[in-house]
Amino acid sequence: MQDVPTLVAQAREGRPRAVARLISLVEGASPQLREVMAALAPLTGGAYVVGLTGSPGVGKSTSTSALVTAYRKQGKRVGVLAVDPSSPFSGGALLGDRVRMAEHASDPGVYIRSMATRGHLGGLAWAAPQAIRVLDAAGCDVILVETVGVGQSEVEIASQADTSVVLLAPGMGDGIQAAKAGILEIGDVYVVNKADRDGADATARELNHMLGLGESRGPGDWRPPIVRTVAVRGEGLDEVVEALEKHRAWMEERGVLAQRRLSRASREVETIAVTALRERIGDLHGDRHLSALAERIVAGELDPYRAADELVAGLTEG
Repeated sequence: MQDVPTLVAQAREGRPRAVARLISLVEGASPQLREVMAALAPLTGGAYVVGLTGSPGVGKSTSTSALVTAYRKQGKRVGVLAVDPSSPFSGGALLGDRVRMAEHASDPGVYIRSMATRGHLGGLAWAAPQAIRVLDAAGCDVILVETVGVGQSEVEIASQADTSVVLLAPGMGDGIQAAKAGILEIGDVYVVNKADRDGADATARELNHMLGLGESRGPGDWRPPIVRTVAVRGEGLDEVVEALEKHRAWMEERGVLAQRRLSRASREVETIAVTALRERIGDLHGDRHLSALAERIVAGELDPYRAADELVAGLTEG
Protein backbone atom coordinates (compact mmCIF):
# COMPACT_ATOMS: atom_id res chain seq x y z
CA MET A 1 0.00 0.00 0.00
CA GLN A 2 1.23 3.48 -0.89
CA ASP A 3 1.41 6.34 1.60
CA VAL A 4 -0.99 8.60 -0.31
CA PRO A 5 -0.55 11.81 1.80
CA THR A 6 3.23 11.58 1.40
CA LEU A 7 2.95 10.93 -2.36
CA VAL A 8 0.64 13.93 -2.78
CA ALA A 9 2.98 16.18 -0.76
CA GLN A 10 5.95 15.04 -2.85
CA ALA A 11 4.01 15.55 -6.08
CA ARG A 12 3.24 19.11 -4.97
CA GLU A 13 6.99 19.61 -4.59
CA GLY A 14 7.41 18.56 -8.22
CA ARG A 15 9.00 15.18 -7.62
CA PRO A 16 8.41 13.18 -10.82
CA ARG A 17 8.59 9.78 -9.11
CA ALA A 18 5.67 10.69 -6.83
CA VAL A 19 3.64 11.97 -9.80
CA ALA A 20 4.39 8.72 -11.65
CA ARG A 21 3.23 6.60 -8.73
CA LEU A 22 -0.02 8.55 -8.39
CA ILE A 23 -0.79 8.15 -12.10
CA SER A 24 0.04 4.44 -11.84
CA LEU A 25 -2.53 4.13 -9.04
CA VAL A 26 -5.04 5.82 -11.37
CA GLU A 27 -4.25 3.61 -14.37
CA GLY A 28 -4.35 0.46 -12.31
CA ALA A 29 -7.71 1.37 -10.73
CA SER A 30 -6.06 0.85 -7.35
CA PRO A 31 -8.19 0.32 -4.25
CA GLN A 32 -6.48 3.52 -3.03
CA LEU A 33 -7.87 5.51 -5.97
CA ARG A 34 -10.67 7.04 -3.90
CA GLU A 35 -8.15 8.15 -1.27
CA VAL A 36 -5.94 9.67 -3.99
CA MET A 37 -8.80 11.61 -5.59
CA ALA A 38 -10.01 12.86 -2.19
CA ALA A 39 -6.52 14.14 -1.37
CA LEU A 40 -6.13 15.84 -4.77
CA ALA A 41 -9.56 17.49 -4.94
CA PRO A 42 -8.68 20.69 -2.99
CA LEU A 43 -5.45 21.11 -4.98
CA THR A 44 -6.89 21.15 -8.51
CA GLY A 45 -8.36 23.78 -10.80
CA GLY A 46 -5.27 25.83 -11.61
CA ALA A 47 -4.04 24.12 -14.77
CA TYR A 48 -5.00 25.05 -18.32
CA VAL A 49 -5.75 21.85 -20.28
CA VAL A 50 -5.01 21.87 -24.01
CA GLY A 51 -5.94 18.89 -26.17
CA LEU A 52 -4.21 18.13 -29.46
CA THR A 53 -5.86 15.84 -31.96
CA GLY A 54 -5.71 15.02 -35.65
CA SER A 55 -5.15 12.20 -38.09
CA PRO A 56 -1.99 10.07 -37.92
CA GLY A 57 1.06 11.67 -39.47
CA VAL A 58 0.11 15.33 -39.01
CA GLY A 59 2.88 15.86 -36.45
CA LYS A 60 1.04 15.82 -33.12
CA SER A 61 4.01 14.66 -31.05
CA THR A 62 6.39 17.08 -32.73
CA SER A 63 3.89 19.92 -32.25
CA THR A 64 3.37 18.95 -28.61
CA SER A 65 7.12 19.00 -27.99
CA ALA A 66 7.41 22.41 -29.67
CA LEU A 67 4.54 23.75 -27.52
CA VAL A 68 6.35 22.51 -24.41
CA THR A 69 9.39 24.54 -25.50
CA ALA A 70 7.25 27.63 -26.10
CA TYR A 71 5.55 27.41 -22.69
CA ARG A 72 8.82 26.70 -20.89
CA LYS A 73 10.22 29.93 -22.36
CA GLN A 74 7.40 31.65 -20.47
CA GLY A 75 8.53 29.94 -17.27
CA LYS A 76 5.44 27.71 -17.02
CA ARG A 77 5.46 24.17 -15.67
CA VAL A 78 4.11 21.78 -18.28
CA GLY A 79 2.58 18.32 -18.02
CA VAL A 80 2.09 16.09 -21.06
CA LEU A 81 -0.24 13.10 -21.35
CA ALA A 82 0.56 11.28 -24.58
CA VAL A 83 -2.04 8.60 -25.17
CA ASP A 84 -0.54 5.49 -26.74
CA PRO A 85 -2.66 3.03 -28.77
CA SER A 86 -1.11 -0.14 -27.42
CA SER A 87 0.80 -0.71 -24.21
CA PRO A 88 1.10 1.67 -21.25
CA PHE A 89 4.45 3.33 -20.59
CA SER A 90 6.47 1.58 -17.93
CA GLY A 91 10.08 1.33 -16.87
CA GLY A 92 12.49 2.25 -19.62
CA ALA A 93 10.20 1.68 -22.58
CA LEU A 94 10.74 4.16 -25.38
CA LEU A 95 7.53 5.05 -27.20
CA GLY A 96 7.52 7.24 -30.29
CA ASP A 97 6.19 10.30 -28.48
CA ARG A 98 8.79 9.95 -25.72
CA VAL A 99 11.58 9.81 -28.30
CA ARG A 100 10.34 12.99 -29.97
CA MET A 101 10.12 14.74 -26.58
CA ALA A 102 13.50 13.48 -25.33
CA GLU A 103 14.87 17.02 -25.27
CA HIS A 104 12.58 17.76 -22.30
CA ALA A 105 13.40 14.60 -20.35
CA SER A 106 15.90 16.30 -18.04
CA ASP A 107 13.82 19.44 -17.50
CA PRO A 108 12.37 19.43 -13.94
CA GLY A 109 9.64 21.80 -15.13
CA VAL A 110 8.22 19.22 -17.55
CA TYR A 111 6.48 15.94 -16.79
CA ILE A 112 5.71 13.59 -19.68
CA ARG A 113 3.58 10.46 -19.31
CA SER A 114 2.41 7.99 -21.93
CA MET A 115 -0.89 6.25 -21.26
CA ALA A 116 -2.60 3.34 -22.98
CA THR A 117 -6.11 3.55 -24.40
CA ARG A 118 -6.66 -0.11 -23.42
CA GLY A 119 -9.33 -0.35 -26.08
CA HIS A 120 -11.11 2.84 -25.05
CA LEU A 121 -12.56 4.56 -28.11
CA GLY A 122 -12.41 8.27 -28.80
CA GLY A 123 -8.63 8.66 -28.78
CA LEU A 124 -8.22 8.93 -25.00
CA ALA A 125 -7.34 6.61 -22.17
CA TRP A 126 -10.20 5.93 -19.75
CA ALA A 127 -8.02 7.16 -16.88
CA ALA A 128 -7.13 10.45 -18.58
CA PRO A 129 -9.47 12.67 -16.48
CA GLN A 130 -7.94 11.41 -13.21
CA ALA A 131 -4.40 11.65 -14.61
CA ILE A 132 -5.12 15.26 -15.57
CA ARG A 133 -6.13 15.87 -11.95
CA VAL A 134 -2.82 14.44 -10.75
CA LEU A 135 -0.80 16.77 -13.00
CA ASP A 136 -3.03 19.70 -12.04
CA ALA A 137 -2.50 19.06 -8.33
CA ALA A 138 1.23 18.61 -8.95
CA GLY A 139 1.45 22.27 -9.95
CA CYS A 140 1.47 22.11 -13.75
CA ASP A 141 0.41 25.45 -15.25
CA VAL A 142 -0.38 23.88 -18.62
CA ILE A 143 -1.34 20.26 -19.38
CA LEU A 144 -1.05 19.11 -23.00
CA VAL A 145 -3.09 16.01 -23.84
CA GLU A 146 -2.03 14.41 -27.11
CA THR A 147 -4.52 11.87 -28.44
CA VAL A 148 -3.68 8.52 -29.91
CA GLY A 149 -3.90 9.49 -33.57
CA VAL A 150 -6.40 6.84 -34.59
CA GLY A 151 -8.08 9.03 -37.17
CA GLN A 152 -11.17 11.13 -37.55
CA SER A 153 -13.19 9.59 -34.71
CA GLU A 154 -11.06 10.91 -31.87
CA VAL A 155 -13.35 13.75 -30.89
CA GLU A 156 -13.55 12.89 -27.20
CA ILE A 157 -10.69 15.28 -26.46
CA ALA A 158 -13.18 18.15 -26.78
CA SER A 159 -14.90 16.93 -23.62
CA GLN A 160 -11.67 16.71 -21.63
CA ALA A 161 -9.78 19.86 -22.62
CA ASP A 162 -10.33 23.54 -21.93
CA THR A 163 -9.15 24.27 -25.47
CA SER A 164 -8.99 21.78 -28.34
CA VAL A 165 -6.39 22.07 -31.09
CA VAL A 166 -7.01 20.20 -34.35
CA LEU A 167 -3.94 19.58 -36.49
CA LEU A 168 -3.97 18.99 -40.23
CA ALA A 169 -1.20 18.74 -42.81
CA PRO A 170 -1.11 19.12 -46.59
CA GLY A 171 -1.38 15.88 -48.48
CA MET A 172 -2.76 13.92 -45.51
CA GLY A 173 -6.21 13.51 -47.04
CA ASP A 174 -8.01 15.31 -44.19
CA GLY A 175 -10.14 17.43 -46.49
CA ILE A 176 -13.86 17.02 -46.70
CA GLN A 177 -13.74 13.54 -45.15
CA ALA A 178 -12.60 15.01 -41.85
CA ALA A 179 -15.42 17.52 -41.99
CA LYS A 180 -17.95 14.72 -42.49
CA ALA A 181 -16.52 12.74 -39.59
CA GLY A 182 -16.82 15.63 -37.20
CA ILE A 183 -13.22 16.22 -36.24
CA LEU A 184 -13.41 19.68 -37.79
CA GLU A 185 -16.37 20.56 -35.57
CA ILE A 186 -14.54 20.30 -32.25
CA GLY A 187 -11.58 22.63 -32.70
CA ASP A 188 -11.06 25.93 -30.94
CA VAL A 189 -7.76 26.44 -32.76
CA TYR A 190 -6.78 24.84 -36.08
CA VAL A 191 -3.17 24.25 -37.04
CA VAL A 192 -1.93 23.46 -40.55
CA ASN A 193 1.40 21.83 -39.76
CA LYS A 194 4.18 21.10 -42.26
CA ALA A 195 3.26 24.42 -43.86
CA ASP A 196 6.51 24.40 -45.88
CA ARG A 197 5.08 21.63 -48.05
CA ASP A 198 3.25 22.05 -51.31
CA GLY A 199 -0.49 22.30 -50.81
CA ALA A 200 -0.36 24.07 -47.45
CA ASP A 201 -2.10 27.17 -48.82
CA ALA A 202 -4.82 25.04 -50.42
CA THR A 203 -5.33 23.12 -47.16
CA ALA A 204 -5.71 26.36 -45.20
CA ARG A 205 -8.15 27.77 -47.77
CA GLU A 206 -10.24 24.60 -47.80
CA LEU A 207 -10.27 24.51 -44.00
CA ASN A 208 -11.37 28.15 -43.85
CA HIS A 209 -14.14 27.39 -46.33
CA MET A 210 -15.35 24.39 -44.32
CA LEU A 211 -15.40 26.37 -41.09
CA GLY A 212 -17.55 28.99 -42.79
CA LEU A 213 -20.12 26.50 -44.08
CA GLY A 214 -23.31 26.79 -42.10
CA GLU A 215 -21.61 29.11 -39.65
CA SER A 216 -24.09 30.62 -37.21
CA ARG A 217 -21.78 32.55 -34.91
CA GLY A 218 -23.07 35.80 -33.50
CA PRO A 219 -21.20 38.99 -32.64
CA GLY A 220 -18.57 38.28 -30.02
CA ASP A 221 -18.62 34.51 -30.55
CA TRP A 222 -15.31 32.74 -30.88
CA ARG A 223 -14.13 32.13 -34.44
CA PRO A 224 -11.42 29.46 -34.51
CA PRO A 225 -8.20 30.83 -36.01
CA ILE A 226 -6.10 28.88 -38.51
CA VAL A 227 -2.37 28.93 -37.72
CA ARG A 228 0.35 27.60 -40.00
CA THR A 229 3.36 25.90 -38.44
CA VAL A 230 6.48 23.93 -39.21
CA ALA A 231 6.69 22.24 -35.84
CA VAL A 232 9.92 20.37 -36.57
CA ARG A 233 11.65 23.77 -36.82
CA GLY A 234 9.54 25.46 -34.15
CA GLU A 235 8.07 27.89 -36.69
CA GLY A 236 4.63 29.32 -35.91
CA LEU A 237 4.41 27.88 -32.38
CA ASP A 238 4.48 31.30 -30.73
CA GLU A 239 1.42 32.14 -32.83
CA VAL A 240 -0.26 28.93 -31.63
CA VAL A 241 0.41 29.86 -27.99
CA GLU A 242 -0.95 33.35 -28.67
CA ALA A 243 -4.14 31.87 -30.17
CA LEU A 244 -4.51 29.56 -27.15
CA GLU A 245 -4.14 32.45 -24.71
CA LYS A 246 -6.68 34.51 -26.65
CA HIS A 247 -9.15 31.64 -26.50
CA ARG A 248 -8.57 31.20 -22.79
CA ALA A 249 -9.13 34.91 -22.16
CA TRP A 250 -12.31 34.84 -24.26
CA MET A 251 -13.62 31.84 -22.31
CA GLU A 252 -12.84 33.42 -18.93
CA GLU A 253 -14.49 36.69 -19.93
CA ARG A 254 -17.72 34.98 -21.01
CA GLY A 255 -17.88 32.25 -18.38
CA VAL A 256 -17.33 29.55 -20.99
CA LEU A 257 -14.28 28.11 -19.22
CA ALA A 258 -16.18 27.59 -15.96
CA GLN A 259 -19.08 25.98 -17.86
CA ARG A 260 -16.76 23.62 -19.72
CA ARG A 261 -15.17 22.52 -16.47
CA LEU A 262 -18.59 21.96 -14.89
CA SER A 263 -19.63 19.82 -17.86
CA ARG A 264 -16.36 17.90 -17.64
CA ALA A 265 -16.90 17.17 -13.95
CA SER A 266 -20.48 16.04 -14.64
CA ARG A 267 -19.33 13.61 -17.33
CA GLU A 268 -16.60 12.30 -15.04
CA VAL A 269 -19.10 11.57 -12.26
CA GLU A 270 -21.46 9.93 -14.76
CA THR A 271 -18.67 7.74 -16.14
CA ILE A 272 -17.63 6.59 -12.68
CA ALA A 273 -21.24 5.81 -11.74
CA VAL A 274 -21.92 3.90 -14.97
CA THR A 275 -18.68 1.95 -14.56
CA ALA A 276 -19.69 0.98 -11.02
CA LEU A 277 -23.11 -0.20 -12.27
CA ARG A 278 -21.50 -2.24 -15.05
CA GLU A 279 -19.26 -3.94 -12.54
CA ARG A 280 -22.27 -4.81 -10.39
CA ILE A 281 -24.16 -6.13 -13.42
CA GLY A 282 -21.08 -8.15 -14.36
CA ASP A 283 -21.19 -9.79 -10.94
CA LEU A 284 -24.75 -10.91 -11.70
CA HIS A 285 -23.94 -13.08 -14.73
CA GLY A 286 -24.29 -16.21 -12.65
CA ASP A 287 -27.00 -14.68 -10.47
CA ARG A 288 -30.35 -16.46 -10.18
CA HIS A 289 -32.34 -13.26 -10.60
CA LEU A 290 -30.67 -12.46 -13.93
CA SER A 291 -31.14 -16.05 -15.11
CA ALA A 292 -34.81 -15.95 -14.10
CA LEU A 293 -35.36 -12.75 -16.07
CA ALA A 294 -33.66 -14.30 -19.12
CA GLU A 295 -35.90 -17.36 -18.88
CA ARG A 296 -39.02 -15.18 -18.76
CA ILE A 297 -37.86 -13.30 -21.87
CA VAL A 298 -37.27 -16.55 -23.77
CA ALA A 299 -40.69 -17.80 -22.66
CA GLY A 300 -42.32 -14.63 -23.96
CA GLU A 301 -43.55 -13.63 -20.52
CA LEU A 302 -41.41 -10.49 -20.32
CA ASP A 303 -39.86 -8.05 -22.76
CA PRO A 304 -36.17 -7.11 -22.39
CA TYR A 305 -36.93 -3.49 -21.48
CA ARG A 306 -39.11 -4.45 -18.51
CA ALA A 307 -36.49 -7.02 -17.54
CA ALA A 308 -33.80 -4.34 -17.62
CA ASP A 309 -35.99 -2.07 -15.49
CA GLU A 310 -36.37 -4.82 -12.91
CA LEU A 311 -32.62 -5.47 -12.95
CA VAL A 312 -31.76 -1.79 -12.48
CA ALA A 313 -34.34 -1.50 -9.71
CA GLY A 314 -32.75 -4.47 -7.96
CA LEU A 315 -29.27 -2.97 -8.30
CA THR A 316 -30.27 0.44 -6.96
CA GLU A 317 -32.23 -1.06 -4.08
CA GLY A 318 -29.28 -3.26 -3.21
